[in-house]
Amino acid sequence: MEIKKILWPTDLSEKAAQALPYITSTAEKYQAEIHILYVLKDYVEFGAAYGDTDPEADYERMRQWERETAEKRLDELCEKFLSSCPLYFRHISVGDPAKKILDFVKEIDADIVIMATQGTESHFDFGSVAGRVLKCSAVPVLMVPA
Repeated sequence: MEIKKILWPTDLSEKAAQALPYITSTAEKYQAEIHILYVLKDYVEFGAAYGDTDPEADYERMRQWERETAEKRLDELCEKFLSSCPLYFRHISVGDPAKKILDFVKEIDADIVIMATQGTESHFDFGSVAGRVLKCSAVPVLMVPA
């Protein structure tokens, strides 16, 4: 098996970072690219916030803040953990996380998905994002217990 592109979906949590040793060792072994994907929630329009008469502007400010925060956290992750990897790319998408991950597998032609699970003590929660990706992915998925 040849691995040229690794997809690491992350929610930027400490649990998600537990997949990093597997990601970096796989990338180093195969000289593979690492594609880091963070998916922003697609909030439904929620109406005016307290004291705000322009709900569209409020929604856009919230989305911009979340994107800027995600970009900063992705930069920190890349600098701290991925400096030894040959290539890494950061991606931010908006929508349902499992669907966006599966779409992104096709978009970048990923060879493998490596991700942490939130896990339960006895088994995978197959209603979770990780479980949905595992069940529906067209490429191998390495699930790292969190």
